Amino acid sequence: MPLIPAELQPYVALALLVLLFAAFMFEKYPPEVTAVIAAGVFVVLGLVQQDQILGVFANSAPVTIAAMFVISGALVRTGLLDALAAQAIARAEGHPALAVVVFLGATVIASGFVNNTPVVLVLIPVIIRLARSLGIAETRLLIPLSYAAVLGGTLTLIGSSTNLLVAGVAEAQGLENFSIFSITLPGIVCVLIGGTALGILAPLLLPDRRSRGVTGAEDGERAFLTELRVLEGYRGIGSALGEIADFNRQGIKVTAVRRGRTLSREALAERVVELGDVLVAQATTSEILTLRDLPGIEVGLRRGVGPRNPEDDLTVAEAMVSPAAASGGETVSQLSVGYRYGLRVLGANRPGHVAGPELGSVRLRPADRILLEGTDRGFERLAQGGELVSIGRAPGRAYRRRRAPLALLALVMVVGLAAFGVAPIEVLALLAVAAILAFRCIDSDEAWSSVDAGILVLILSMLVVGQGLQNSGAVELVVGGLAPWLEGLPPIVLLAAVYTLTSILTELVTNNAVAVVVTPVAIALAQQTGLDPRALVVAVMLAASASFATPVGYQTNTLVYGAGDYKFTDFLKIGVLMNVIVGITAILVIPIWFPLQG
Repeated sequence: MPLIPAELQPYVALALLVLLFAAFMFEKYPPEVTAVIAAGVFVVLGLVQQDQILGVFANSAPVTIAAMFVISGALVRTGLLDALAAQAIARAEGHPALAVVVFLGATVIASGFVNNTPVVLVLIPVIIRLARSLGIAETRLLIPLSYAAVLGGTLTLIGSSTNLLVAGVAEAQGLENFSIFSITLPGIVCVLIGGTALGILAPLLLPDRRSRGVTGAEDGERAFLTELRVLEGYRGIGSALGEIADFNRQGIKVTAVRRGRTLSREALAERVVELGDVLVAQATTSEILTLRDLPGIEVGLRRGVGPRNPEDDLTVAEAMVSPAAASGGETVSQLSVGYRYGLRVLGANRPGHVAGPELGSVRLRPADRILLEGTDRGFERLAQGGELVSIGRAPGRAYRRRRAPLALLALVMVVGLAAFGVAPIEVLALLAVAAILAFRCIDSDEAWSSVDAGILVLILSMLVVGQGLQNSGAVELVVGGLAPWLEGLPPIVLLAAVYTLTSILTELVTNNAVAVVVTPVAIALAQQTGLDPRALVVAVMLAASASFATPVGYQTNTLVYGAGDYKFTDFLKIGVLMNVIVGITAILVIPIWFPLQG
């Protein structure tokens, strides 16, 4: 039974909503925790019934969002996003302005079809490398990267979790389903106008300073000095080193080739790879693990490691050199971890420096890191030895580049079949997840870890809050209070009011929470004033997605805020103008494709 009299329920619900938004702004707890607490209060007060709570889980939006996170994770694990970014840079070498335009354009397109949060996460280190190669400060490009992803998210229904959420709430309110490309045409206009504005404003308003926070973002994974021995059966034998894709990726740089006892560092790109060659390289953990799985490539030192038992379950771990082990000035080869523990040395890392000319000759220093491969038993014995400490699993994973076409095909099938209405997008997305797991584009544990649980919890909790606002009559109370003021206004002004309200709230609190609250109000206002609700719903979509003015309004802004060591005011200077320009554009173009009066 409700604990609050029916006549007071709308006012209590609105009071709780104000407190919720205030809690979001003060950020005492993470947004998802705040939302869960609010949902619990609505349930305890009897504003949401038990069967309605279960009904929230029937909303298609959270399922679709979770599935798209997994698909995005597969595109990352297969190296597809990284490869596309590398191609965008490589094709524009020698033309700095073109390089930036091509890169940001590729970000816009990718963000239209892949959740833009993981896109930005993957591209942050790439844009930092691009900035340094062009001789400009990273702060000149990191905010544009986020803004490009935000604009790209307005192109399709799957470009942003907010779009999917608004569409799900609108469907629950009885509106006709939105297709995957329903918002594409107004989105394209917003991208073109917003992109042009960004190109003009960025050189004038963005800070020109080296960020302190980019080192970790650029490195992502440690680069290890390693050796790669070419064995019989390797597909690159007889080809020039510069023509072999395995050794020409962003995460690897070949620095020398040893043939017999001769070490060569000159004209490496033209050098033809022969059986038995040893390539000395700097490579990230993920690239080392990828090369380790290639037929005909042996990674690391051979010394002391006997034949492997095919049944052995091998793992790769990092270990730190202790002061005791480094005191004698011994080299990596003299560690003898192969003879003593059955472990193979895959690489060596020294923070801020190249560890040595070759892997075996690296003289150990305290805090050097060694990348090792072996059995759990071998690592247990190593830990007991004391030479190496802080032994832990390597953070990287091998790319599964051969399965990249399958991951891309899964995404294309979701987009294509959803566009033709073959099946609902949530069904297609779940089938795509099943396919990429079945074909091992991504492991199950990594697939689930790619899902942002915080966003899902936030969305589900806010759906409960939204249901409570509906049940209590709070939505009707708000609409009833606004309708007399809005009924005499031109429809375009009402559209602008909804867009502006959504945009302002999005800059103050999380956009998904705003979307759940404002969408029912917009629909009710449209019905009260005789307008087509779809136009106002699209306004909510674009306003909640196109958030530029603060680093807390959108997840991609938060990512570059930390990576670039920006100040809050850096976003305000350019973001407020971007909000106004894109907002005016959206308000003018939405009625072209979504007439306000049906």
